[in-house]
Amino acid sequence: MALVLLPLAQGFEEVEAVSLIDVLRRGGVGVRVAHMDGESDMVLGANGITIKADTSIANVISDDFDMILLPGGWEGTYILADNEIVQQLLKEFKSKEKVVGSICAAAYALKRADVLGDEYTCYPAAADEVDHKGYREDKMVVTDGNIMTSRGPGTALCFGLEILKRLVGEESYKAVKEGMLLDFCE
Repeated sequence: MALVLLPLAQGFEEVEAVSLIDVLRRGGVGVRVAHMDGESDMVLGANGITIKADTSIANVISDDFDMILLPGGWEGTYILADNEIVQQLLKEFKSKEKVVGSICAAAYALKRADVLGDEYTCYPAAADEVDHKGYREDKMVVTDGNIMTSRGPGTALCFGLEILKRLVGEESYKAVKEGMLLDFCE
């Protein structure tokens, strides 16, 4: 079974995190949620919703996972961008040719780790701060090699489907898409 690491930091965007976890698990992908080392396993999101993480980021071994996936939310994004373990994991995943993903403002954390692709997308208001050429404002999801990015909360379900297709294939992608009535996702 494919396994995705989803690090959460205080101030994460709840819709993005929960939508991605839900779509991936429906499609048979395991998702392990990690909180920042030294913080509680109960992580408070940007809109006051708390998610219980499975483990500390300090316990993560990159070889155990097929993908690392960062949700947005500015407060959480800055924490992920400043966290040495997260930054090291992003670099390890890229060097091992594993999939690296971000949604919304979290493209900033990928840029800080120097793993952002030549083409990417993110939340429109975050593009200036990400400050990386190759921004595609016309795409809901951009895949550039092993780097996958998406725009924001409203694109999270479709992004989850694209990740599902990448990790486990077309059959699971179609089954989840049809079951969730996600006809608007391409």
